[in-house]
Amino acid sequence: MKLRVRPLLRCLAALVICAAPVGCSAPALSTATSAAPSPPTRGTLHAALTSPVDATLTWADGSDRGAAGHAVEFATSPGGPYTLLQYVPAAQHSYHHPRLMPQTPFYYRLRPYYGPASSAVEVDLPPGGLSAKDKQDDNVWARPRTVRSGRAPATGSLRVPGAGTPTGLRATAVRANGIRFTWTDHASDEQGWLLELRTRGSGAYRVVAVLAPDINSFGLSTLPDEKHASYRVRAFYYGTRSNTAHVTTGKAPDGS
Repeated sequence: MKLRVRPLLRCLAALVICAAPVGCSAPALSTATSAAPSPPTRGTLHAALTSPVDATLTWADGSDRGAAGHAVEFATSPGGPYTLLQYVPAAQHSYHHPRLMPQTPFYYRLRPYYGPASSAVEVDLPPGGLSAKDKQDDNVWARPRTVRSGRAPATGSLRVPGAGTPTGLRATAVRANGIRFTWTDHASDEQGWLLELRTRGSGAYRVVAVLAPDINSFGLSTLPDEKHASYRVRAFYYGTRSNTAHVTTGKAPDGS
């Protein structure tokens, strides 16, 4: 099953604002945890409230050396289910989770991910937005697919340094705000694929889509500020989860 991150992130943003629709448990009548942030030790995740309804996570680079980044997840009960908040790059060691549900426990954990990225491709889309035809489009062109070539590519385990790097990334402008990507899959044991984007002038790539294993074609509907950007794909697998960090939010500014 494919999971497109762009709608996912928007959904997550809604979750951050109202948090209730994600299977949250009933609000606990506890007071806000006020533990002061302490310097993180190697590989340890810490969570602290920076307001009654805002949490900040911090962690140190250490045990996850070689990771391409971390998946930040949260739940409202210690056993989950956990929900993805964001994939963050390896150089990032904090995450701010704002406007949480008042008087509710929140549990956090990190999942490091590893794997090689393809060479990047630069894309310049034509000006303009959706045409009348585009608005009637059922987005068939964008559906994740596995495209078979006449000759099976060589594959290798991502756990072997230098093996499994995707090649041949191509980007085709389908419309003024749509790009179809195709690439060659050389990984034999990936847990999925990440499509990463870096807009002109920005410093780092960010994940804009998460795809299932064996996918090698996918279409992305871009945002207005993504007309000129660099893209790459990454085959990935998850490492060992971090410890679980916990906070309990306090009352909202309106007293709820």
